[in-house]
Amino acid sequence: MADQTQPWAERTVEVPPQAGVGVPPQRDGFRRGVAPVGEPRSPRTVPFPVVEQEPTGTGWPGEPAPRRPLSWRMAQWRRGGEWSAIAGLFAFVCWGIWALSGQGDLSGPLLVLVLSMLVAVGLFALSRFVGRVVLERQFGRVRRSARGAHLATAVFLVGLGVAWLQQTEWVVSAWNWISSN
Repeated sequence: MADQTQPWAERTVEVPPQAGVGVPPQRDGFRRGVAPVGEPRSPRTVPFPVVEQEPTGTGWPGEPAPRRPLSWRMAQWRRGGEWSAIAGLFAFVCWGIWALSGQGDLSGPLLVLVLSMLVAVGLFALSRFVGRVVLERQFGRVRRSARGAHLATAVFLVGLGVAWLQQTEWVVSAWNWISSN
């Protein structure tokens, strides 16, 4: 046997077989390392017959489309919301420039801002309603987002912001000076 004090001499020590120790006696017909291969067994159960479904896209024929929960509809409304949010921020900044340029009481411009935002919310709701009637009911299509309604609202809000800037005298004179040079 090798000297175990040297690290390079470390190895597995072989032990000679001993009588009575090792593999226990096995059943008859068993040979070590050989698996018995026989005829395949018949299945224990009988499979169910397959029923064909007509492809309608909504389930079984004649069954109404499943109702979607409110959380699913709210998640739809959020998709595309960045368009309305950015345009709303632009309109708010333009309103602020217009309101502060007036150098008067801010109650009138504040009322204009609130009414303008209510009109934008109404335009969004109207766009969603028209999309529901036309796309879902007439064409039978499922809407997965509110990007169209948000885009229509964003166009309105950007136009509103530009209109407020056009009513500000120093912005118009600065624009004319830039465009003339």
